[in-house]
Amino acid sequence: MNNTLTNQTKLTPTIICVSESTHYLVGAVDDSNNLVSLNQQNKITITSSLIEAKNYLRNHNIFNATLEYQTAYDEMCGLSPSAPCRQMISF
Repeated sequence: MNNTLTNQTKLTPTIICVSESTHYLVGAVDDSNNLVSLNQQNKITITSSLIEAKNYLRNHNIFNATLEYQTAYDEMCGLSPSAPCRQMISF
């Protein structure tokens, strides 16, 4: 499902990690940069480790994803939010 067209929308499988958090959000990012669900319940999946997030995607026959690290520190200090760090990973 890497960069697959679904219902005319380009979806990119994505794992989001927020600094200082023990949870990972797993879904797909659409053309409007929204994180959307990969499951029928339309809920974003939350995992407790990167390994669990990769296994979730593997179970959906997805073997490549964007890994995105985010931090809220800049906003907490009153600065403009910095761009997230992103990397394509294969597993």
